[in-house]
Amino acid sequence: MELIDDKELACREGLALTIGFFDGVHHGHLFLANQLIQVAKSEGLKSAILTFWPHPRIILQEEYQPRLLNTYEEKRALLQKLPVDYCVQMSFTTDVSNLSAHDFMEKILRDKLNVKHLLIGYDHRFGKNREEGYDDYCAYGKELGITVSRAEPYEENDFTISSSFIRNLLGVGDIELANKYLGYEYNIVGKVIHGQQNGRKLGFPTANIEPKIYNKCIPSYGVYTVKVEIEGKQYKGMACIGTRPTYGGGDMSIEVNIFDFSQEIYDEKIKITFLHKLRSLNKYSNEEELKSAITADREKALQLFAQE
Repeated sequence: MELIDDKELACREGLALTIGFFDGVHHGHLFLANQLIQVAKSEGLKSAILTFWPHPRIILQEEYQPRLLNTYEEKRALLQKLPVDYCVQMSFTTDVSNLSAHDFMEKILRDKLNVKHLLIGYDHRFGKNREEGYDDYCAYGKELGITVSRAEPYEENDFTISSSFIRNLLGVGDIELANKYLGYEYNIVGKVIHGQQNGRKLGFPTANIEPKIYNKCIPSYGVYTVKVEIEGKQYKGMACIGTRPTYGGGDMSIEVNIFDFSQEIYDEKIKITFLHKLRSLNKYSNEEELKSAITADREKALQLFAQE
């Protein structure tokens, strides 16, 4: 795949193109990309996706900061794995948001990118205020010389697999199903900060991760088995996401107990990959009960790692 950014927003070859934010770059997006490739092959065109950064809602609703599945760098790397010829990365600005669907198709898709066939995602809308829909795009396409068709959604077990569906899975802690539909294991990267040292007192020292991780989705409160990458080396461990209810609650924290690891890593950035949810977050009567629960968590985590 060749990446095309704003400064190179031009293409001489005729394109079959689809548009989307592509958050997560998951199985649904791969399904869409494969449909695009078939269209391109049948019409003798090159295949291309057009995506934006930042998320349009950040520009249109400044007070709203959507939680995303990928950072810009993660998304860029995942997009390069899609089996299409081009990825056009376009900055989403106020000027872009003010373009009508007709003007966007004319000035961007036709005049700059030489789009011959526009494949619309099953629920995708574009243009100012998202007022126009598929029938409007077809009419504009007929006027502008762009064939417009609608893609089929990717469905499995009666669910339509989308970025919002995967975010919802993370929101209820179903990390295994989220990983399945992502096509890779969900992860976050964060800086190790000083914590309250409660885990150390219990015999389970933890690396406390700065919870303000850009605007990435954080899985729901609970205890998870995780893989931890530190300076290129991978370790097994378990992570607790929550408010420390046994210690009176407070702000959300992300604490990672790294198995067979004793180095000081304050201020280091580490990568945490989520594998399984062990249990939901509970409030225990005392530290002994909490220690017993964490011991059981570790035993279950080791069993799950042994099954891999």
